[in-house]
Parts: sequence; C-alpha cells; structure tokens
Amino acid sequence: MCLGRCEHLFHKDCLASYVGKNNWLKCPVCSVIYGVMMGDQPDGVFSQTVDKNMRCAGYNCGTIVINYSFKGGSRNGRAFPGTARTGYLPDNEDGRKVAKLLKVAFDRKLVFTIGRSVTTGQDNVIVWNGIHHKTNPNGGSANFGYPDPTYLIRVQEELAAKGIY
Repeated sequence: MCLGRCEHLFHKDCLASYVGKNNWLKCPVCSVIYGVMMGDQPDGVFSQTVDKNMRCAGYNCGTIVINYSFKGGSRNGRAFPGTARTGYLPDNEDGRKVAKLLKVAFDRKLVFTIGRSVTTGQDNVIVWNGIHHKTNPNGGSANFGYPDPTYLIRVQEELAAKGIY
C-alpha cells in the first residue's frame, strides 16, 4: 500500500500496526502525518491576550501572552496536581501565526502531557510535550526568553512535526 503524500510503500498489515487505536499515522520512514494527530493532554483552558506595553526583547511591538491552566485530576489511577503556565510571543505577523498554531495544538491535546518534570524531577505531573515556549519575555534563550532570533521558526518546525501547519 502506498502512502499518499510521501509515497512510501508498506504492507497493509504493517500499516495497521502503526495506526493502532489512533486515527492518524506518522510515516515510519519520513514522519509525514496522515490524519489528525491527537495527544493525551489533560483537559485545560487556553487563553490569550495582547499586552501593548510589554515587549519581547528584540521586538518593537506588543506581546501576546498565552495562559494555560489545568485542574488536578487522575490518570491510570494516579493523581496529578493542577498547574498553570504562561508563554510569550511578539505581537507581529509571525507571532500571531504561531499563537494560532499553538491554539490548534492545544485543542488537539498536544502541548502538554503527564510525565516527569525535568525541572523538579517529580513524576506524574503536567509537563511540556515537545513544543517549546518562551516563558519569559526577556532574559535570552538561557532563561527561556527573548531575544532568540530563530525561536519562531523552530517552534513552527516542532508544530509541523505534530501535523500542525
């Protein structure tokens, strides 16, 4: 069986094992995604505002502030605590594009997952799921902030790897 966009060939039964219970498939050769990838992020709230007075270092425009919030819950019989996270984007054309893509990723439950915190070492907590965010409007990339001239390109690549364009 030939996959449409990437044209890699697979035996039908082999493809079925890759799809499993999902309604999407990631080509095991080139990672092109077919269907809509969905994650296991807990239910939460995404909100977005623009602060015209705040600046992301290196940009001469306002700042898009994205807030994520989650209540605690349980998964597989194990409780996890609630949390809140904030991300910052420049309020320009590229930043607004990334904000829209992040909303799609959030709605598809791809931005967060339950796992081990790299920061605290704690298990069974809500953690980022491979889509990097700037959690400071300044301080440079060493402090998860701006300036970081390639960040908006990199985050779009991370989103594309999850089928969000």
